Amino acid sequence: MPDEPKSPANGGDPKPADVPDGVSGPELARAVLDAAKARRAATGRPRRPTGGAGGERRLRGYSGPGPDPRDPQPLGAVLNRLVKARGWQQPAAEATVFGAWERVVGPEVAQHSRPVKLENGELTVEARSTAWATQLRLLAGSLLQQIGREIGHNVVRKLHIHGPAAPSWSRGPRRVRGRGPRDTYG
Repeated sequence: MPDEPKSPANGGDPKPADVPDGVSGPELARAVLDAAKARRAATGRPRRPTGGAGGERRLRGYSGPGPDPRDPQPLGAVLNRLVKARGWQQPAAEATVFGAWERVVGPEVAQHSRPVKLENGELTVEARSTAWATQLRLLAGSLLQQIGREIGHNVVRKLHIHGPAAPSWSRGPRRVRGRGPRDTYG
């Protein structure tokens, strides 16, 4: 290839064509830089922006007495921005139902109940006794309002309240196989 331009990679002169001969060292670096600036001005390409990934210019120097994006930020504010940017508002609100149950429903109700699962806006609550399960069913409307005020509306749309899990007598040493004992009178 006789018309291939010579570059430092293929054994050519490392200087561009518009740099004078006999220049070396810092003068050569300045001449190459000036030649590159002249070529860029001739093509009309704009300079690349400096700074962050968003293309914003980086602030330099002393920022002054006012707030600045470079100032240290509280961790809660940074986490709130991250949750909002990633779209995690709904899962975070659902987790608050379980994590702050006592704050959400009050200490007395929280002492006698616990949330079990939350799926599709339906919260399952297990009461400590059947009496408390009945009481919570009567309070279901006000509990939904409290949850809506504390966490946000449409996080919990319906409550399923049940009593404690009863022990199963289907297994054990006193189990009677078959239909079991029936009426022996008669």
